[in-house]
Amino acid sequence: MPPELLLAVAGAALSFGLVQTLRLAWRRASQRRRLSRCREQGAAGEARAEALLRELGYTIVGRQVAVSYGVHIDGEPVSVGLRADYLVAHGPRRYVAEVKTGRLAPRIDTPATRRQLLEYRVAFDVDGVLLVDAESRRVRSVVFPLPAGAAAASPYGARLAWVLAAVMGGLVAAMAARSAW
Repeated sequence: MPPELLLAVAGAALSFGLVQTLRLAWRRASQRRRLSRCREQGAAGEARAEALLRELGYTIVGRQVAVSYGVHIDGEPVSVGLRADYLVAHGPRRYVAEVKTGRLAPRIDTPATRRQLLEYRVAFDVDGVLLVDAESRRVRSVVFPLPAGAAAASPYGARLAWVLAAVMGGLVAAMAARSAW
């Protein structure tokens, strides 16, 4: 092989490697900037939501409230951790309030949001769940058609089925969203 051809091939390979490295670095930096903007938007949304909830007469009982609950997978117990934006009270009733920002997340027809709220309803010992759209300043009470008394009568019956459905749905949605990246 002539030395000029080897130099040309090496130069092309080096150029290609440099372009790819720069492209990947740009992509990672773009993702970091986007995630940073999302975190900032979420934090600002939570602050607006807290003020809105107070204006509407809710008492903030807790922020970033964590619980864990047990499920059984093939008879084996598994503990699942969960964190909600707010635990609030209105009179004697207690609610989990989930704050959403953006165009799609605050919508109940968004599967990930709906499954998250359903899991909150099952996992937290509350009277209901609230979907707070921080940007439009709207608080919506979401009621799921849970069988009457099923959660109290059998902790591993219908309640477990709802939790498993919510968890599996959330995992499927998260994997689908991740593969779309």
